[in-house]
Amino acid sequence: MKNLSVRFELFFSLTIAALITVGCQSSNSSGGSGTTSPAVSGATVQTHASQTAMTPAQALAELKAGNDRFVTDKPLHRDFPTQVKATAAGQYPFAVVLSCLDSRQPIEIVLDQGVGDIFSARVAGNVLNDDILGSMEFACKASGSKLIAVIGHSNCGAVKGAIDDVQLGNLTGLLTKIKPAIDAVPEDDQARNSKNYKFVDEVSEANIKLVLKEIRERSPILREMIDKGEIGIVGGMYDLKTGKVQFYENDSK
Repeated sequence: MKNLSVRFELFFSLTIAALITVGCQSSNSSGGSGTTSPAVSGATVQTHASQTAMTPAQALAELKAGNDRFVTDKPLHRDFPTQVKATAAGQYPFAVVLSCLDSRQPIEIVLDQGVGDIFSARVAGNVLNDDILGSMEFACKASGSKLIAVIGHSNCGAVKGAIDDVQLGNLTGLLTKIKPAIDAVPEDDQARNSKNYKFVDEVSEANIKLVLKEIRERSPILREMIDKGEIGIVGGMYDLKTGKVQFYENDSK
């Protein structure tokens, strides 16, 4: 009987310890944002239920928390092969992100997201075209995503090309889409050329905000969803030197 009692006490202690560990892991998975991470760890993936329950504000909070994890080198542990299998039959991403083609801005990595967590559209200069706009409509209206994020980056080569009026095949037309952002930066005493990194970043920020405006203007579907609060929209700038994304809060809903 004594041995049985000892074994029971040991089992009870181990069970309590395991529950405490799981509780700590669940608490830490929110990244300090006050919301539950859509892919907390291991094989967990976004589901229809978790996507439906998420608000636009929570979606933005998770992108922020994910970037904080990336910057502090504390990414969530994920079992990617298992996530691949878990998402094979369907996907329920909570956000769609338009970012630049630049290889130094791998968006799922810098936002610490797993398989099935976000839709990703990438093009030089994070410019908008009909195909990307249609993809955003699919992501939000048809697939249930709660947030549109347009994230450019510092020292952008495409922005520099637009400033320098580069002429190169099909790239010429792409850079033309960025040029209105050059005019959107107020005239002052600074040099308005690609060697002035401050000016380059100001044009990048203006370009992001013009793309956000274009999304609203060119897509009645997305504009209605934004106005109803069904989805949010936000801009952001990724710093190539620090890995940090600065989000423009006033652009989200």
